[in-house]
Amino acid sequence: MSRPRTYKTECIVLKQLSLSEADRILTLYTPDMGKVRAVARGVRRPKSKLSGHLELLNQASVSLSYGRNLDTINEAQSIRSFRGIREDLQRISKAIYMAELVDGFSIENSDNYQLYLLLVDSLGWLERTDNTKLLLRYFELHLLEHSGYRPELVNCVECRAWLEPGDHFFAGGSGGVLCPECRVDSEDSLIPISLNSMKVLRFLQREKGFANIDVLSVPPDQLAVLERLIRVYIRYLVERDLKSAEFMNLISNARS
Repeated sequence: MSRPRTYKTECIVLKQLSLSEADRILTLYTPDMGKVRAVARGVRRPKSKLSGHLELLNQASVSLSYGRNLDTINEAQSIRSFRGIREDLQRISKAIYMAELVDGFSIENSDNYQLYLLLVDSLGWLERTDNTKLLLRYFELHLLEHSGYRPELVNCVECRAWLEPGDHFFAGGSGGVLCPECRVDSEDSLIPISLNSMKVLRFLQREKGFANIDVLSVPPDQLAVLERLIRVYIRYLVERDLKSAEFMNLISNARS
């Protein structure tokens, strides 16, 4: 039985790339097909029926036709535009960072329903929480988990011994925390991590929603340590610096 020529799904628009004078290539993240690249023909024309529904970071319902190289978007209808994000440049920069992470940690046509739910839920929280830095750490940790790169924070990543309460070191190249004995022999670049920071990371990793995390108050210096630690691990995995992270830092520094 031949497959149908068209299909319907919902998506988050992760990325846009101009194509000719009127078209765009869009990177979509869907709940049932994972990452999909598709052409939106005529979307850049002022009177296009697609344009308002396929803005960057929009959640939309779309109808597509299968193509040899790229699928084609035939119809689109907005589900959620996340207006609260679009009205704040700092929130926009963080949302773009989330989108680039999902793009970087996913492959085309490989579904990951939990990652889709994480992205939608996190964008919703980004609209309304003031605890945005902690939200990003929560998002990063759960994205890593859903992508198969969950950092080890309970047992030593090398010898698997339970980590005694105390200050430790995180090894980005090994993907977790080292016990004192294994730390001595490690050739990784190690990042000191205090007991309190370990507790926060474990709590973020353990919680399956952001509601209980949103009420936490974490000191700025501790937030900076958590950010550095997770960014080093992500940098090791993707083997490049994320442009959106640089943009987000630029916006944050300009505001401070």
